[in-house]
Amino acid sequence: MIKGSQTRTADHAVEPLFVDRWSPRAMSGEAIEPAQLMRLFEAARWAPSAMNAQPWRLLYARRDTQQWPLFFDLLVPANQLWVSQAAALVLIVSDKAQGTHSFDTGAAWQNLALQGMAQGLVVHGMAGFDYAAAATRLQIPEGFKVEAMVAIGKPGPLSALPEKLQSRESPSPRRPLSETICEGVFTFQ
Repeated sequence: MIKGSQTRTADHAVEPLFVDRWSPRAMSGEAIEPAQLMRLFEAARWAPSAMNAQPWRLLYARRDTQQWPLFFDLLVPANQLWVSQAAALVLIVSDKAQGTHSFDTGAAWQNLALQGMAQGLVVHGMAGFDYAAAATRLQIPEGFKVEAMVAIGKPGPLSALPEKLQSRESPSPRRPLSETICEGVFTFQ
């Protein structure tokens, strides 16, 4: 699997894991061991959260189980094309009772993504799915927000992707830091 640092360069010295992490789509279709998946969830568990509220909830389905269609059928068709080779899908949900629920849940997602990268897995977050249907079909109670879905699997060859996605299968750049930060009041265009 390509490391982000092979095609991207940080403007300031950071740990390589931040630059190396990216979201490939090519997966092999192989199953992953439950223990591998639990390690990702364990990493998410240790994310910082406001006063230890831990507002994130992670619902998952492994391919070739009865839960898989519940998750897979929520995806937009463009994502179904490549996610069909994933080993697992995870729906990330947050408890809105905490004011920082999305912020804290994002930290848990990042831990999960970095752990997956460390294990040599593909971990790809997505917004391309039916949020309302996810809440209904997966019986998510009022007071929780559906945040995102994640596909997880073993890396696969570029040829595993539809031709139109093959050209996009590389780490994407980031905008300059100067366009992301400002000292003091909001001065962005």
